[in-house]
Amino acid sequence: MTVPIIACRIVEVCVFRFVQDHPQYLLLKRSNDEEIYPGLWQFISGSIHDEEKATEAALREMYEETRLTPQQLWAVPHVNTYYDHLHDAVNLSPFFAAQVLPDDEPALSEEHQHYEWLRYNDACRKLVWPGQRQGLDIVKDSIIGGEPAGERTRVVL
Repeated sequence: MTVPIIACRIVEVCVFRFVQDHPQYLLLKRSNDEEIYPGLWQFISGSIHDEEKATEAALREMYEETRLTPQQLWAVPHVNTYYDHLHDAVNLSPFFAAQVLPDDEPALSEEHQHYEWLRYNDACRKLVWPGQRQGLDIVKDSIIGGEPAGERTRVVL
């Protein structure tokens, strides 16, 4: 009997900033020529390299995809899970939140064709995957909303 593998090889990063005391969330639209999920709106996401910690992958992917550097980083108490039928794998994706400066703007890699800074409700409407919306909810409540989990999950940069 074969069973699906359990894999942890992708990280996700929810980038946000405050403009006039209101949080805005960065969503990226995948390029139309991407093999996987062309045209999909998403957070920063990418692979964890061999011998790389998930936190290191989150920072690297954030820089590679947007050229942004976080002022603060959190390991969000959420792991996005999904089943990949092509590889018969249950994927567990560590989820991070990264705050940037109010005037920071991304410089996109070829992987993405467009970006938008959105308020919470608009970001929720653009995100396709329930796990991403759940991660956004936790960022909004725990990190931005000031719940105790937000302070306890801050990553020292």
